[in-house]
Amino acid sequence: MSAIGASIAGIGFWSDGLPSWQAARGYVAGGALETDAPRRPAPRLLAPNERRRAPESVAVALEVAMAACEAAAHDPAALPSVFASGHGDFAITDYMCRTLAEDPRAISPIRFHNSVHNAAAGYWTIGTGCMATTTAISAGRATFAEALLEAMVQLADGAPAVLLAAYDTTAPGPLATMTASHGLLGGALVLLREGPGTRLRARLVDASTTPGGGRLAALRHDNAMAPMLPLFDALAGGGDLALLDAGPGRALRVEIAHG
Repeated sequence: MSAIGASIAGIGFWSDGLPSWQAARGYVAGGALETDAPRRPAPRLLAPNERRRAPESVAVALEVAMAACEAAAHDPAALPSVFASGHGDFAITDYMCRTLAEDPRAISPIRFHNSVHNAAAGYWTIGTGCMATTTAISAGRATFAEALLEAMVQLADGAPAVLLAAYDTTAPGPLATMTASHGLLGGALVLLREGPGTRLRARLVDASTTPGGGRLAALRHDNAMAPMLPLFDALAGGGDLALLDAGPGRALRVEIAHG
């Protein structure tokens, strides 16, 4: 495929011990985690009661999405969005499967409501009042690459700006034997078709990828969304290239020109 491009207007990030993009950049530069970092995000987009009830997948997705919008100084209500998670909320999926097997009538309506893959996108559009298009993507280890490609294709098709938010959580129970995942990890980008700042140029290539060698990738290699980390390591550390897993034998080659 031909290369497509985008500019980065804002970045959001969350991981255990790294509750912001500033903290992630500091870790890449100096290797220090925040010792007093909160254990989970508390997204301001939600009312206090909703904030407490929201699953971790929703909390981390909304936190990084809002951080990226604020960094970009873009109104979230005006942005089309792509929400990407390899597996949705592992804990709720585990609960649903166990309850359906043991006592189907005991299913919680609230947990059922949060079990859909686009739950985070739904909370986001309701909370921000956004009427623009939103897309939810799941593609296993290729999820982030495919989501970034989707966002950049939307830009090439005429959208002036797109929000991309990617996230995954801890896998409990039998799910962990199929897809091991630990902790919370989320990253978000507000991408512009044209604009100042860091510029990305991406194209699909025939290539195999290996786990990233940067500090973020080494720290959070055990989360299902770890395949996004080579790009965030490069953005934080001034790198000019990231190869992202885009499926068997395929990679999304992302060239980075820092602004």
